[in-house]
Amino acid sequence: MKREKGIFDRLFDVFVYTALSALVLATLYPLVYVLFASFSEPGEFITHKGFLWRPLGFNLGAYESVIRNPGILIGYRNTFFIVVAGVAVNLVMTALGAYVLSRKNVLWNNAIMFFIVFTMFFSGGLVPLYLIVKGVGLLDSLWSTIIPFAVGTFNLIIMRTSFMGIPDSLEESAKIDGANHATILLRIILPLSMPVIAVMILYYAVDKWNGWFYASIFIKSRDLYPLQLVLREILISNSTDSMTAGADAGDRFQIGETIKYATIVVATAPILFVYPFVQRYFVKGVMIGSLKG
Repeated sequence: MKREKGIFDRLFDVFVYTALSALVLATLYPLVYVLFASFSEPGEFITHKGFLWRPLGFNLGAYESVIRNPGILIGYRNTFFIVVAGVAVNLVMTALGAYVLSRKNVLWNNAIMFFIVFTMFFSGGLVPLYLIVKGVGLLDSLWSTIIPFAVGTFNLIIMRTSFMGIPDSLEESAKIDGANHATILLRIILPLSMPVIAVMILYYAVDKWNGWFYASIFIKSRDLYPLQLVLREILISNSTDSMTAGADAGDRFQIGETIKYATIVVATAPILFVYPFVQRYFVKGVMIGSLKG
């Protein structure tokens, strides 16, 4: 029999829904502001004060300037390479490491896992990492943002935990049929772990797409800049002159402001479009990876 809610329960529900609504609004409004600002007329937007609930006029000039900017196209090309190659390397190395560390008969399994987890809290620092990257010849290369970060410790833990949750009987049956470790991993473990694989793809792809810090340290050639470095240059250094050529000084400033928001939209939209396709795996994958330690 369903219990009728008391006054305290109803007040608590009101509080929870109000708090969640405020959280959603605080999360979505910056995105809505950036989107509306990118479509606004530069003159109207620059004089507008306060909240922005709709585009001020409608102008695609900012997007036209962004698309014409060769730096954006070069940044997209480099970022797509980093995402595709980086996620492929990440998945292969993480799956191999998780499979080995999830086997119960691996020698010194717990000790190895301890040292791997140790790297989550303590690292050698930025200078040793830079010297290593320079020493192996990866400096000023897109691979400098991929190879040194081939395995994410947190993601390795999630995938290892997921692999440990697969019944041992499946592996034992496969071994009786003559399967080796490669066959077990490719034919049994990975197909049963697709929700976790989808979560790993999302985690790694977002990390690669948004990465700019290590790229700013290891990459010096402008034709190798990823998209986030180009975006950072436009937002922080205010370098929109190449996209506002032909306009007078006043118009350049106004157009430059909307160009910044259009660049943010262009740099953010692809990863937002990918998320809905893996959303159905997201919660399930994270929960599977957190059931056992």
